[in-house]
Amino acid sequence: MFTTLIDAQALRAELENPQWAVIDCRFELQRPAWGAAAWAEGHIPHAQYADLERDLSAARAPGSGRHPLPQPQALAQTFGRWGIDAGVQVVAYDQGPGMYAARLWWLLRWLGHTRVAVLDGGLAAWVRAGLPLTGEVTVRPPRHFLGRAQPGMAVTGSELAAALGRGELERGETVLVDARGADRFAGENETLDPVAGHVPGARNHPFTGNQGADGRFLDAAELRRRWQQTLAGASAADLVAMCGSGVTACHNLLALEVAGLPGARLYGGSWSEWIGDPGHPVARGR
Repeated sequence: MFTTLIDAQALRAELENPQWAVIDCRFELQRPAWGAAAWAEGHIPHAQYADLERDLSAARAPGSGRHPLPQPQALAQTFGRWGIDAGVQVVAYDQGPGMYAARLWWLLRWLGHTRVAVLDGGLAAWVRAGLPLTGEVTVRPPRHFLGRAQPGMAVTGSELAAALGRGELERGETVLVDARGADRFAGENETLDPVAGHVPGARNHPFTGNQGADGRFLDAAELRRRWQQTLAGASAADLVAMCGSGVTACHNLLALEVAGLPGARLYGGSWSEWIGDPGHPVARGR
């Protein structure tokens, strides 16, 4: 069973296994239709397409972030439609970094399904290995996915605001870690959200630091070293991951699992939800 990462050759060996489901999560925020078009042009054999905004997020609503977490029942129906049940090994991939694949990885775990891994290096690693792509569409027979949201894995904006008000971030009892780049965290070069900056007391750990130049995750020991620096003596169970809209934060959560530091939680609404409440404080600077 693969529960964090899988390499291209290990996936290739199981492509014809009906107990394996491959999900293509390619997406671009500035070109939302690109991922589906890229999947249609060529994808890993038998891979089905998951759209970040249609399948892996709920519709935006007043006060929500840009990519709200789906309702668990609707998400379970989506997984069942893709032919996933408790016995199926799921492999998610995207164009390379793993930021969108990690969102699916976390959502499946949120509903109690741990047989899910991200293709290390994504489609780019698959292509570099000389492995085939296809334009053929495979439809898996639907299955009954029985899942429930696991308590304690997600944090709401009101819970985070309460923790901030109690001084937990200042004392390090709650460690809020923002996965955005250092410039956006500092309130510079903000292009996606109407307010720039970060939650007061948050720490910055850009998700890009989880990987090497080849786009693959760093080894567990190096990830652990880097994350222990960010944690600064705190437990991973005290960590709340956030980003702009709850997507790249999942990349950090995956890296923590690879590092052997489990138990961190996700603030699904993230920055785009936080700034929707004018009463929430905002900090700037590095």
